[in-house]
Amino acid sequence: MRLLLCLANHVGEVVSIEDLLNQVWSEVTVSPDSVYQAVTSLRRLLGDDPKQPTYIETVPRLGYRMVATVRPWEDRASGDRSSEKQPIAQTDVLPATTTTPSPGPRRRIRFRWVIGAGLLVCLALAVVAFQLRRKDTGNLSASPAVVAQPQKSIAVLPFLDLTEGMKEEEFADGMTEELIDKLSKIPGLRVPAPTASFYFKGKQIPVAEIAKTLGVAYVLDGSVRKSGARLRVAARLIRADKAYVIWSETYDRPWSDILMVQDDIAGEVTKALTVSIEATPEH
Repeated sequence: MRLLLCLANHVGEVVSIEDLLNQVWSEVTVSPDSVYQAVTSLRRLLGDDPKQPTYIETVPRLGYRMVATVRPWEDRASGDRSSEKQPIAQTDVLPATTTTPSPGPRRRIRFRWVIGAGLLVCLALAVVAFQLRRKDTGNLSASPAVVAQPQKSIAVLPFLDLTEGMKEEEFADGMTEELIDKLSKIPGLRVPAPTASFYFKGKQIPVAEIAKTLGVAYVLDGSVRKSGARLRVAARLIRADKAYVIWSETYDRPWSDILMVQDDIAGEVTKALTVSIEATPEH
């Protein structure tokens, strides 16, 4: 909601990633990945298509822009309060630079419903996150042994699609599944199934909590970028209990045979991770 209000307050303007980090996440230190994931979640809640946006437009290499018109919420109650305005954003699917007549009552009702539904979904996600945190805390107090996860265990989180227009989500998901498949074939290495990993796709949950839920000591995440006929896949290995990166690498490949690229990069990452995990001390 803070992200939505920030974009609405700058309707028609391009808001850079740095500005969003400063305004929406001013009290915490996060990476640009948090912005990408939050925008993806917000689009999903609004039913917005990044390829043909009606709410949030991606401006390549610059940031994001609210392309719907934004007006103060008008209280339509009868009596003298009919002219009061509440400080709640109301959006209408129109280009920000276009001047058009005010939307009809049906549109106002529809967008009030969208805002209300978005608030309910956000509230539901907050409740789920709170319950997961309580469950983790209860498990820690009941059985201290749960804290010490198996040394040779790793979860692969869904790779982020950071390509222009976010058109390569299928490739990013395929990259994730290929890595899970190759890592699961290493003797003695425990790897959660794809269904468990993809549960966390687009969710803002700390790495430590994800690792506790999946019962792993390491977490692998990454991103996919594309420039012309070149593809770049970035990957990093995180020691969950200490929350620091112990290995990272980028892989540049020609965008030709997608399956071959996935297999090639997954093989390279698997070899590097095996060495990194073996070389990392237990404590």
